[in-house]
Amino acid sequence: MTVVTEIDLSDHPEYDGHEKIFKMEDKATGLLSFVAIHNSNLGPALGGCRYYTYTNEADAHSDVLRLSRGMTYKSALAGLPLGGGKSVIIAKPDKPKTSNMMEAFGEGLEKIGGLYVTAEDVGTTEEDMVSISKSTSYVSGLPPSETLPLSGNPSPLTALGVFSAVRDVTNAFGERNKLVGVRCGILGLGAVGYALARHLDELGAELVLADINQESLQKAEREFSNVKIVSPEDLHKQDMKVFAPCALGGGLNDKTIPEIKAKVICGAANNQLAERRHGKILHDKGIIYTPDYVVNAGGIIAVAYAYYAQIGKNPFGNEMTRENMIAKIEEIGDTTREICLRSREEDLPTNQIADKMAEDVFLK
Repeated sequence: MTVVTEIDLSDHPEYDGHEKIFKMEDKATGLLSFVAIHNSNLGPALGGCRYYTYTNEADAHSDVLRLSRGMTYKSALAGLPLGGGKSVIIAKPDKPKTSNMMEAFGEGLEKIGGLYVTAEDVGTTEEDMVSISKSTSYVSGLPPSETLPLSGNPSPLTALGVFSAVRDVTNAFGERNKLVGVRCGILGLGAVGYALARHLDELGAELVLADINQESLQKAEREFSNVKIVSPEDLHKQDMKVFAPCALGGGLNDKTIPEIKAKVICGAANNQLAERRHGKILHDKGIIYTPDYVVNAGGIIAVAYAYYAQIGKNPFGNEMTRENMIAKIEEIGDTTREICLRSREEDLPTNQIADKMAEDVFLK
């Protein structure tokens, strides 16, 4: 049986007025999870479930608080009728992830009662979402079917949003779609990073790639036309126009920023800035940082369309078709471009501009 307890993390440095934080535990399956609901002014809190080997509970708290806050801002700037939430499950070597564990997680969500809707994230899959759905309806990201045509893995659509941002920002003062010969570095060739590489390759970009998975790198060398492979530790130091962090967060910090030569940072990783002050450091250095929660919103847009189709509601003002969903994802490029132009005009860091734009939406 999953035990759900509301906990107080108001003294935590990542706490930002979060509405509710829950601990969920099931001893039989080894489930230990935390759910954070940051803000629900615009609608139910929706965000992925991350399965990760945290060193301790404090690290899990930091991640779930920070990620859930990002989801509030992400949904607001994407124009979605959703709040911000996130969940994390602590992976344990002696208790591997099982379908029973995910069902227990779903049982906990059911007890929370619709305040939070989950979906895929790092370490979780469509199959996990199916297991969760056996004990709750508060889940999206299920496999596509005749009755759920908009469902499915959101990673390719996250990549599409990042690509739209890269394309529009790199060509902000010229014509679009001119990425021929532009050197783009991608750190992390998971589902999103690899799909982004494919988009960039199709437009003729030069690719500099890094990942710890050698199979992914070998596949990229076979598939893409102009590829250079470097180590993950060295990718950010490369001479390139675009740096796309697509692995875990915190990579833009006091150590790495002085070494970055890229003109634009635009990637899918969450929480790329180790601290918010690093946005100003990048701005002062003349590097265009595209706020991660803006450019990686393609996934949450896809999940939102799928979820509302799943429950039979339409808050979008147009027909919930795949074509309309794709069109909304491609608007990410326009939003990112606007943020970068305003940053230049107002001489303010892009993350400050984006935060203000989002707060104007969800704090009305």
